[in-house]
Amino acid sequence: MDIRKTLFKYRSYTPIPFLVLMIIYAKPTISSILIGLVLVILGEFLRLWGVSIAGSETRTTKEVGGSNLITSGPFAYVRNPLYLGNIIIYLGVGIMSLAAFPTLTLITLLYFIFQYYMIVSLEEEHLLNVYGDEYKQYKYYVPKFLPNFKKYRLTKANQPQLDWIKGLKSERRTLQAIIIIVLTILIIWFLQNQAQIKLFSEIFGLR
Repeated sequence: MDIRKTLFKYRSYTPIPFLVLMIIYAKPTISSILIGLVLVILGEFLRLWGVSIAGSETRTTKEVGGSNLITSGPFAYVRNPLYLGNIIIYLGVGIMSLAAFPTLTLITLLYFIFQYYMIVSLEEEHLLNVYGDEYKQYKYYVPKFLPNFKKYRLTKANQPQLDWIKGLKSERRTLQAIIIIVLTILIIWFLQNQAQIKLFSEIFGLR
């Protein structure tokens, strides 16, 4: 059994235990919420940009594959922008919640770096088989996870058009999940700080 295929198939579900723990043990502050939220937005923007180019194929869980070798949009700077976006989102949620921080956040990051490294190795085998030298050239110039700020321009293949509307439709579930998590952390902060909020209101005469 190839563990990489299992990780690929269930990659949409593996974040759930980590996110649940971050909610259960959350001890957010205003600063942690603001800093973490910036990272969550950055990670989701990277995902949305990638999905708006690659389309709904990025959500397949059956078999590794794709109808195009996409090297435009965020893929011109990093080979796996969606996975990188996910890692940034998990980091952002960890900072927002401050749950067992930094231990839980570090464990989460290390796990997903391992998971995506394994999945990417499987995907790259497929891409090498299908696209051969074209993919070897792309792989040589564009990093796996850490973006290169020099845009890749050597592709000869036609690229899909950027479509933000289709990207938003494809990202609907991810966006809903992010909104729920952010609102939950905000509610936890409010409940944990009612006394301070009441005192602040009394000091400044707020009703």
